[in-house]
Amino acid sequence: MSATNPVTESGAAASSVSSVYRKINWRLLPFLFIGFMFAYLDRVNVGFAKLQMQNDLALSDAAYGVGAGIFFVGYVLFELPSNLLLPKIGARVTFSRIMVLWGITSMCMMFVNSVPVFYALRFLLGVFEAGFAPGVLFYLSRWYGPKRLAGAISLVWLAGPVSGILGSPLSTWIMTTFDGMNGLSGWQWMFLLEAAPCVVLGVIAFFILSDSPAAASWLNPEEKRLLSREVDASAGRHGSFRTVIRDPKIYILALTYLCIIAPIYAISFWLPTILKLEGVVSTQQLGWYAAIPSIAAALAIIYGGRSSDRHGERRYHIALPVFVAFLSIVAWVWIGKSLIATLLLLTLATGLMWMANIVFWAVPPEYIQGDARAGAIALINTIGLSGGFWGPSIIGWSKFLTGSVDLGFLIMAAMLFISGTTILLLRLKPKQAADFAAPGHAAMPAGTQGAD
Repeated sequence: MSATNPVTESGAAASSVSSVYRKINWRLLPFLFIGFMFAYLDRVNVGFAKLQMQNDLALSDAAYGVGAGIFFVGYVLFELPSNLLLPKIGARVTFSRIMVLWGITSMCMMFVNSVPVFYALRFLLGVFEAGFAPGVLFYLSRWYGPKRLAGAISLVWLAGPVSGILGSPLSTWIMTTFDGMNGLSGWQWMFLLEAAPCVVLGVIAFFILSDSPAAASWLNPEEKRLLSREVDASAGRHGSFRTVIRDPKIYILALTYLCIIAPIYAISFWLPTILKLEGVVSTQQLGWYAAIPSIAAALAIIYGGRSSDRHGERRYHIALPVFVAFLSIVAWVWIGKSLIATLLLLTLATGLMWMANIVFWAVPPEYIQGDARAGAIALINTIGLSGGFWGPSIIGWSKFLTGSVDLGFLIMAAMLFISGTTILLLRLKPKQAADFAAPGHAAMPAGTQGAD
């Protein structure tokens, strides 16, 4: 009997794994992409609504900034419980519940008639959407091994910039085309038409998603075995969520993320207003200009995710883009305001911040193993996503107190500098997973790829 050729056997196994992942990619990623696209649109389209609703509701810049950011207060308060429940009740129920409730709440934004109602609905939108993004991260970590995870995350998170590319002109088109129809303002129609698909997506999620590879009826036993071996290649395990919350490096990661998120949302929520101040009068034209940074972000996400996976490197793929984004924002404040400078520098900053954001989320799943990963990802995102409140709010108060957004954006730049410095100084070695392993659980193999 002839001996088996190891090279041929290895090539056949790699081909089989690639075939399984092609099936998984087409089954999961398009739906998660669409869901995340609407999630991002429904949280940031208030930036375009402001162009009309600020006059209708007599909103000050400070009140708008707080209202835009208060979404993240509700999100932060309820995100951790949502993600801790996800492994217990499953992804299908979790994502279905989240999408239906946030869709209904976002549609109700059309009924805003005062500042308190504006605050209340933005808060509730955060409550009901809580857990979606970190839930998707945990869900992907159950299907994709460490060599493929950043690429999968980048494909789904690409929906954020695509939402800006499509949503910016769509939002302004709805606001101008439907304004006054059936007695409703354009911003009311925008909330209604952009939120309704989320309810439908929530129903579809229950039927199309599988809670885990083991529960996927569309995978055969051999495909499940190959996938299990691929995903468990770095199978060191944290014992429980209690072991995670005692790890100081989890909080350092959260701080790093917060300092990236705050400037991202500061630009997302305030860019339409900034462009208007630069002399863009036409609402429809403003929508097209606002889409430009999102195009850069989409390209940066694709490049960043693939490059990080290809080189097996995370730290410099986060720090270098963050430092260049820091310099871009500082340059924008110092150069003086013009439409060309604004579009050029804020587009560069936006693209690079999104690249850092995507690569960042490949780090926690490599460091944190087992089902405790769901709670750990939620904890990092809970703390970090509070930057979504601080960013827009700081810009709003800067505008209110000084008449300019410059001070607020210099604070955003300082946060980026802190983020880049922190991730460069942080060392996450694979052997540290042993410090968290529960009795009877193996530590991460010595050859496992870490955050370095």
